[in-house]
Amino acid sequence: MAKFWTLPIKGYQYISRMLPASCRYYPTCSEYAKWQFECNAPHKAFVASSLRILRCNQLFAGGIDYPLITFAPPSVSALLHPHHLRASNGTYGKIKIHYWLIPKEGDRYYLLKDLDGTYTPFSA
Repeated sequence: MAKFWTLPIKGYQYISRMLPASCRYYPTCSEYAKWQFECNAPHKAFVASSLRILRCNQLFAGGIDYPLITFAPPSVSALLHPHHLRASNGTYGKIKIHYWLIPKEGDRYYLLKDLDGTYTPFSA
């Protein structure tokens, strides 16, 4: 379902590469919206993205503004069953990491994109 929401954003990003950069924030407003729709419910992502776009003007300073998402980590008992891990990563080698979650408060986390995209938990 996330692809449905991110497809127009990716189209906008393709066209905007031909224009001079004008976003006052990092990550850019379109990248922020894409991350929101990939990791949040559509209604929450739409509100957060709209508020971010409204703040992207000369009245606000801009700067670094990572998306905030709500996340409930799995219980410890769910992590003790290795068959859950095997379904997502059968080799136990490199794991593809898309985002890192940095705790803020309670169940709210900052969302940071992993630029490398790989993580090796066990070195041989």
